[in-house]
Amino acid sequence: MPLHSPRRIENPLGAIAAAIFILAVVGFGAALDGYVQARHPVALLGAGGMPHALAFNVLGWAVPGLLAVAVAVYLLLRLPVGSHWAQRVAGQLLVLAGMAFTGMGLLPLDVADLDGPASQAHASAWMVWALAFIAGTLMLGIGSWKTMPPLARLALSCGLVAAVSAFALQGLLPAPIAQRVTFLAWAIWLGLALPMTGRSSPHR
Repeated sequence: MPLHSPRRIENPLGAIAAAIFILAVVGFGAALDGYVQARHPVALLGAGGMPHALAFNVLGWAVPGLLAVAVAVYLLLRLPVGSHWAQRVAGQLLVLAGMAFTGMGLLPLDVADLDGPASQAHASAWMVWALAFIAGTLMLGIGSWKTMPPLARLALSCGLVAAVSAFALQGLLPAPIAQRVTFLAWAIWLGLALPMTGRSSPHR
């Protein structure tokens, strides 16, 4: 059955968010003299005092984060009536993850004081994003295993990769590379989550 018009509009939102984020990291990274993707954290592109920091904070963090919130809300709306509680809590955690991703742009890093309040606030936003995204995808995967297997496999795969890269690979890989693996898991999740929900129940 052909997708109705609202679904055709909703489904690409995650892919758009992922593309904007990736293009912002690559583009602003290339424009910043001396910036090396394998050696520098993504947050440096939006840090206070860096060239074009405001533009990156909008395009790299805020816009993808808000689109991620929309993806999570649509995902909640598409859950079947009587869904397992874990699925609905997972959706709420994914909404929180999108809000925290946006928060990283509102709370930029301060390279002049990495232990100062501004840098700690940015680090806190990153931690909330990572924990909410990991917990949300893992709970969604477990709760959807019987009712929505494709979505469950995607959620579990992305959540496990993000968990390992965010918290287990930091001592084995350079931190900027491990961080980018986490972001990649998030981008893959965003791009595929809504298209994998299958036929949705009526929006409520």
